[in-house]
Amino acid sequence: MERRIFLKGLALGVSGLYAHSSLASNPYIGPLGVQLYTVRDAVSKDLEGSLEKLVTLGYKNLEIYGYNGTFFGKTAHEFKGILDRVGLKVVSSHHTSGIAIKSKGTLADGWQKAVEDLHHVGAEFMVCAFLFPNERSNEQYKALPSLLNSSGETTKKAGIQFAYHNHDFEFVKSGDFIPYDFILQNTSVDLVKMEADLYWFGRAGVDPVAYFDKHPGRFPLWHVKDMEAGTKVFTEVGNGTIDFDRIFAARKAAGLKYWFVEQDVSKRDPFESLKISRDYLAKKNF
Repeated sequence: MERRIFLKGLALGVSGLYAHSSLASNPYIGPLGVQLYTVRDAVSKDLEGSLEKLVTLGYKNLEIYGYNGTFFGKTAHEFKGILDRVGLKVVSSHHTSGIAIKSKGTLADGWQKAVEDLHHVGAEFMVCAFLFPNERSNEQYKALPSLLNSSGETTKKAGIQFAYHNHDFEFVKSGDFIPYDFILQNTSVDLVKMEADLYWFGRAGVDPVAYFDKHPGRFPLWHVKDMEAGTKVFTEVGNGTIDFDRIFAARKAAGLKYWFVEQDVSKRDPFESLKISRDYLAKKNF
């Protein structure tokens, strides 16, 4: 009973936030998405409480991480129940390749079960999120498109779109090719979309808009995060050097469907950083 009363009050508070702020006037802002990794320390201590805090900040869509056969120790059914109670939707989920570091829920180990569980919680995307340093040899890059395509074939059968998320290392030449270009050129346009991490594009000194123009419709997911001047460390959206106005102007070419605020590291409490990012984005009309 107490939790029901709390959640009812929470919902009223969030509706008030939208009704009495510039969030209500900008069509892009609902629903606002966040990569849950931003508040990973809080999640490890109190999953449901952390999700409730995100709702109070106006975030409604989630991209999650860490699936290993369970969702933060919860079964798919249990996790879906938590999502329903707090009013959040999982849009996307991050997974590692499993090429060199074996673990359940990776592309190479337990992928079918992962797809079934993500389908159960309602995800629309599953993403290869990261290649560990010992998974970045020239030979491994050349073999990667096959794994990505087969992973996409499996997700497609469940009505889920597969994608690949970049960092900056994919833009460093390996042998006679740029790994990111190699992935784009050697994977199926339909089976393997791309999640553009705008920070890592900037950190690599690469223009994401040029990629959107060259590969139209291939980038339905973005990570929206900023880069501090000088240090190039992560900072709140709007406090750094990335030209979001220019990038969002190219959203149609990219094929953008969803984007997620993320901040891998913060000098503040991560929830405060998410509030600062939210407040900046509320002033925009992307």
